[in-house]
Amino acid sequence: MRTVFSSLNYNLGKLLKTFLFFWLLLCLYRLIFMVGMNEYMSNGSDFNSIITAIFGGAKLSLQTAGGLSLFMFISIIIESVFKRLKYFRYICSFIVIFLTTLLFIARFPFYQQFHSGFNQMLFTALHEDIYALFMSLVVEFQLPLKLAFVILLSLAITVVFNKYFSHKLNFKLLNRLSFNMKTICLILCTYIIGTLSLYGGGWSWRTGVNWENAGITNDTFLNEIILDDYQAIYRAYANQMRMEACNGLSFTTQDVTNLAHALTGKDGQNDLSIYLSKQAQGNKIEKPKHIFVIVSESYANWPLLDKYSDLHIADNMKNITKQDDTIYTSHMLPSGSSTVGALMTMVTGLANSNLYLTTMPEALEKPYLTATAPQLKKLGYETNFWYSGPATWENIQEFCLAQGFDNFYSRGNIDENASGSVWGADDEYLYQAVLDNIDDTPSFSIILNTSNHSPFNVDLNSKGFNSESVKNALPANEQNNQDLIKELGHFWYADKTAGEFIAKVKEKYPDSLFIFIGDHADRYNIDKVPSMYERYTVPFIITGKGIDKSMLPQDSAGSHIDVIPTVIELIAPKDFTYYSVGKSMFENKLGENYGFWITSNAIGNTDDLINKPEFFNEQILPNANQLETYINSVRAISWWLGKYGTIIDSKLLQQ
Repeated sequence: MRTVFSSLNYNLGKLLKTFLFFWLLLCLYRLIFMVGMNEYMSNGSDFNSIITAIFGGAKLSLQTAGGLSLFMFISIIIESVFKRLKYFRYICSFIVIFLTTLLFIARFPFYQQFHSGFNQMLFTALHEDIYALFMSLVVEFQLPLKLAFVILLSLAITVVFNKYFSHKLNFKLLNRLSFNMKTICLILCTYIIGTLSLYGGGWSWRTGVNWENAGITNDTFLNEIILDDYQAIYRAYANQMRMEACNGLSFTTQDVTNLAHALTGKDGQNDLSIYLSKQAQGNKIEKPKHIFVIVSESYANWPLLDKYSDLHIADNMKNITKQDDTIYTSHMLPSGSSTVGALMTMVTGLANSNLYLTTMPEALEKPYLTATAPQLKKLGYETNFWYSGPATWENIQEFCLAQGFDNFYSRGNIDENASGSVWGADDEYLYQAVLDNIDDTPSFSIILNTSNHSPFNVDLNSKGFNSESVKNALPANEQNNQDLIKELGHFWYADKTAGEFIAKVKEKYPDSLFIFIGDHADRYNIDKVPSMYERYTVPFIITGKGIDKSMLPQDSAGSHIDVIPTVIELIAPKDFTYYSVGKSMFENKLGENYGFWITSNAIGNTDDLINKPEFFNEQILPNANQLETYINSVRAISWWLGKYGTIIDSKLLQQ
């Protein structure tokens, strides 16, 4: 029996040492990240907030360290039983340390790109072109060099860990205890640490920290560092599973019916086609021969603001917005935080509703009731989708054609000698291909570009980009930030090429109509802690013959779901029947997306509704109940229509 307890003492002691090491390593990495990225901390964060974040993160990392230690415990047991398998422990420890260090290093560029620890963008990346993604990491983020650094650092830490692991700690107080008391103490310590690990630093789920209640400060950056990298990945996984199971949208059929009625004011019984049908008010402009909806990669609204005029990276769009034949609003939200979110909404007319439509069988079977292309075809247009990248990205070709587009064009339809990146041809070649394809056939085209996307390898100097001018317009602390200057240069290039395309088409086909909107924002800002308004909004610009600035009310606001209804209300004859979840910007006063809402005065988080708004005009808030109903309505309807079709029937939920 003494032999058994001796073995137990040994293994428990090693387990506790292992736990302590990995817990301290996670805490150290958290501190290094906080110091290295402190520029993302808001100015209002005080010492107490920092300590709160560090302490909260240390509690949560008890859970992570416990998980890593259990993995290592396998090697401890094997080494204890099979003495010759000593190196198995070395291998296991290197694997754990390598993964921990790799995630730590990767978190820096990830946060710089997405202003977040690891999130659901990880799962979005699984649908990306893997080769293109890999090359982007190699070129933009120096993957080979950083990977070599991670390996060397991991080897060094592994050596330290195994020396520490093999070293016998000498605690005089513990040595004075009897053998049985030592055993009891070790078991008690293991129980205490195991409990704290299980509950994230508490004695129960009520007192512990987990990824869902980790936002305990008023600073976004500090809240993110509370989650170590493993916890952030688990958060992403949990949210993804909720999305795939639609658990995030727990609407009953009665909910969907009630919300459809609340959104439209109609009594459509169980038929969404009745709720969503609309009759056009009558064309506001003469029917254009060609319509172009430019969905521009990472084209945020903030560079169009007066405070950033000295950068001169959005001059083309700013000049267009000043013209008499143009209307523009900055009270606009994208459908999602990635390009695929914009793609799904612009093609189907459905709001972001936890469905990955580009690969769903339902979306590939036939066009949705609200799909864009079939409705524009009814108005007499040939429908085209232009994408500068590969046709395989996000299953985009099959998806667009299944949703009713007559033609789909991609990288293979653009000059084969065109420069570009792994994501697609440079914008100028995409626009030239579109221009070359225009003839007298009335056409509606959605254009999705890619140049304003990492690895940011457009030859900016040859395009006329004045990097010195941009550098001098930046704050002093950013003037040597070459990565930022290059990113701003690519924004300038996207703006330049879009402006030139619009000018060329207007000259050749003066009766054309152009809609310009960003696919998403939230990629890079000059301010490390940007306001919600600057971080998330995209511009919505309509220009063309017959457009008058008085058409758009000053208090209009919306999101991607409102783009196509706006186009239809501009050009469709009176009483033309169309279907949409959104409504035209000529009457819409509220926008929502995956996480935010917006009006002409304020923006806020959909989780908090009006509790934590940010004002950018008058301090006027929407009614909380109406806001919540609107958000739930567009999500519930889009979810049901996307997954089950037009008939609201509880039997469909059981299939």
